[in-house]
Amino acid sequence: MQIQDYIDHTILKPTATISDIEKLCKEAIDHKFYAVCVNGCYTNLAKKKLEGSKVKLAVVIGFPLGAMSTASKVFEAQDCIANGADEVDMVINIGWMKSGKLNLVLREISNIKKAIGVKILKVIIETCYLTKEEKIKACALALEGGADFVKTSTGFGTGGANLEDVKLMKEVVGGKAKIKASGRIKDRATALKYIALGVSRIGTSSGIAIASTE
Repeated sequence: MQIQDYIDHTILKPTATISDIEKLCKEAIDHKFYAVCVNGCYTNLAKKKLEGSKVKLAVVIGFPLGAMSTASKVFEAQDCIANGADEVDMVINIGWMKSGKLNLVLREISNIKKAIGVKILKVIIETCYLTKEEKIKACALALEGGADFVKTSTGFGTGGANLEDVKLMKEVVGGKAKIKASGRIKDRATALKYIALGVSRIGTSSGIAIASTE
């Protein structure tokens, strides 16, 4: 695989404009990235701009805090899939996780996976806010809930991806789910370190810089 096959070309900042999304999609097509990742309001637009290409469309759910109701997250996921999303990147309820309400976290993941069926579900566990034990539990809950991926970060927390977290996530999920490293991955050398650890996707807004350098 080429490095571009790992990249989810991403723009999630609140100031992203229509022209920014159009540019993102064109860049993804031109550079043959695996996917683009956008906020839900741009699902229709991105789908139209990617039409005829092999680039997948990922949409974030419950982003970036994960603190909205389960019902609202389920509706959001269903709406995005109905409008053409191929993949859903959901944020867990971090407060529930830290409160030990593991049954609620599991139910939410399971309900979202059921709502989107065969579409890909990535579960963002936002590692910067969790203890080692909580990270282990979050990954286990994602597996139990039917997630296809566990993902490190939103990029909006106090920290992004780091190699130690990815090693820990790999220990927990093994070959039962894939891993997406996301948050503050800005250059090719860093991306290659994550790929060497076994991640299947890199979420980044620096995809062109990563793919264009040797």
